[in-house]
Amino acid sequence: MEQKTQRGLGLIIIALMLGMLLGALDQTIVSTALPTIVSDLGGLEQLSWVVTGYMLASTVSTPLWGKLGDQFGRKWLFVGAIVIFLAGSALCGLSQNMGQLIGFRTLQGLGGGGLMVLAQAIIGDVVSPRDRGKYQGYFGAVFAVSSVIGPLLGGFFVDRLSWHWVFYINLPVGVIALAVIVSVLPSAATRTKHKIDYAGIVLLGSATSCLVLMTTWGGTTYPWSDPVIIGLIVGAVLLLVGWGLVERVAAEPVLPLNLFRMRVFNVSAALGFVIGFGMFGALTYLPLYMQVVYGVSATMSGIHLLPMMIGLLTMSIISGRIISKTGKYRVFPIVGTAVAAIGMFLLSRLTAESSTTTVSLYLLVLGLGLGMCMQVLVIIVQNAVPYKDLGVATSGATFFRLIGGSFGVAVFGSVFTAALNEDLRRTLRQVKLPPGFDPAKIQADPAVIKTLPPALAKDFLDVYAHAIATVFMVATPIMVVAFALSWLIPQVKLRETTRASDLGEGVGGASAERSSKDEVERGLVRLADADLKKDIYARLGVKAGLDELPPACVWVVARLMDGETVPVADLDEISEAESKPYIDRLVERGLVERVGESLRLTPEGREAALRMLTHYRESLTKLVEDWGDNPEVRELVDRLGPQLLGAKGDRPD
Repeated sequence: MEQKTQRGLGLIIIALMLGMLLGALDQTIVSTALPTIVSDLGGLEQLSWVVTGYMLASTVSTPLWGKLGDQFGRKWLFVGAIVIFLAGSALCGLSQNMGQLIGFRTLQGLGGGGLMVLAQAIIGDVVSPRDRGKYQGYFGAVFAVSSVIGPLLGGFFVDRLSWHWVFYINLPVGVIALAVIVSVLPSAATRTKHKIDYAGIVLLGSATSCLVLMTTWGGTTYPWSDPVIIGLIVGAVLLLVGWGLVERVAAEPVLPLNLFRMRVFNVSAALGFVIGFGMFGALTYLPLYMQVVYGVSATMSGIHLLPMMIGLLTMSIISGRIISKTGKYRVFPIVGTAVAAIGMFLLSRLTAESSTTTVSLYLLVLGLGLGMCMQVLVIIVQNAVPYKDLGVATSGATFFRLIGGSFGVAVFGSVFTAALNEDLRRTLRQVKLPPGFDPAKIQADPAVIKTLPPALAKDFLDVYAHAIATVFMVATPIMVVAFALSWLIPQVKLRETTRASDLGEGVGGASAERSSKDEVERGLVRLADADLKKDIYARLGVKAGLDELPPACVWVVARLMDGETVPVADLDEISEAESKPYIDRLVERGLVERVGESLRLTPEGREAALRMLTHYRESLTKLVEDWGDNPEVRELVDRLGPQLLGAKGDRPD
């Protein structure tokens, strides 16, 4: 099974990355297609749920996918997630009305949540610890790329094909991933028993859905005093109370209540909520503004969104690196929320006369501000919680950001619809439409504004521009509240493993679903990966009494430290001629002996390897000592030491 895994590893990684790309792209790819979808299907007031349905379903289902994958094996669950996602994609493309599209997007989101969380988990099943840091970087890049190109791709498909292809494009890509996973990915032998918190997942998801529906319908579809809205509020309260009672007794709660007794977690969760609120809200409604008010193509509206996404990505990377080097993080959420609030305020000043360049510059300001907060919020939480809560706190931090995105789209949609309806009613009373022109069409299909006489069209373009500006006018004080909250974050010494930040979870990725041990391992592997690229073999050679040998010889000893006979050809796939000088020196030194075409350590070589391993474990222990004397962490260091030190691919020059 191991040989099969190694032979197909490249294909498996590509298939996993394709699956994760599909799930991540569908958070943003529809944003630039929404105006066209509304023109075709109608239902402008329901537009927000095309995004919200997907995000809610993928976010709430994440803990369930993760726990089921641990318990029953990830291969066939991942296959199931792909099938659900592809079925949802096909049905989305075939939708005949907005209700169908929203329902099928929710189905698609259920599969999307599984794609992202299981792809990350499968990496641990098929990749050695030494290589895991590299592949984690690749998967982080998938999130980064998808956040930038999602709106652009959505616009491209709309302009070149049709909005249906925003969903159909998933089918060939998903089928390729499905075929590779079924044929190449082995079923993992290990299983982890869980007591899955089904009740907690259902109650939390239902309460969140009630709250999002309340913010979507309140004041627009129904008056705030309507029994439907009151019923949603009462239902949300009862569901949250029920969830709290369930979490008190759950063996493995989806979100432990003790987290909410920690100020740092509460502040970070609130900030994450607001950051997601602003990011996804802006991504959803600004393409509508640009396509309706400026008349640009769907592709161009995606291009004009690029400054925001590039600013977000750039500052996420820069802030992560600065924090890693300095250990100082408190300044970033303070400055970031201030800059994001300025960006929101600038966007609230948009009019129909504002240039597209102005919009792009304002979006760049917003993106830079959000980028300074995205990466740091996960770091802050990981640095504040005790070891036992590390896994759930990390997933909780990303959960609140994604739920914030769902609320942001819903609230922005409600504000937009309310402002648009009021302005339309006022404008329609003041102007005279051409004979036979149905005024309801202006809201149902904004594209019909182009058919009106220029002077009249301008009046209605002003209406749409003002409605969008109102959205950001409401968002500005919310971001100011986030700025005030950011001052409550304390600056404490940064744990070493927390310095190794995860880009994927810093740019709007899926909620993580990992144990505390997995979280420490991810950080430790990334730190060890950076250390192994330096002169570690020269340093360990000195410690092991091999200082007269070149680092490449020390590496060969490390590769043979498990006591097994290793073929020469397996030494990093280098030719025997290339490795012969190092091997000859080790044989002469009495550290290695030849066994046919293979090598093994002599007793003296095993003693040197043991000294080397002892010193290396000591260096790893220093990286995790700020987690305290924890048995799981000690076991982790003991296991990772030989796997990292004697890994293929580390031979120094």
